[in-house]
Amino acid sequence: MVKKMKKCNMENCGTGGCAYFLGFLGAAIYYISTSTGFWNGVLGFLKAIVWPLFLVLEMLKYLGA
Repeated sequence: MVKKMKKCNMENCGTGGCAYFLGFLGAAIYYISTSTGFWNGVLGFLKAIVWPLFLVLEMLKYLGA
């Protein structure tokens, strides 16, 4: 049997990607603008890619988990 894949319609797809991109852009601008050298800027860019991880980690620390 062949299963049909569920198709996305325009009403419920893509909003998470947009929010992630805007967060990435803001984090990249922040980290790069506060860097003191080239390699710190590169590190800031890498941090901007994984910013949701930092957000969840700090939230768990705040909640005491």
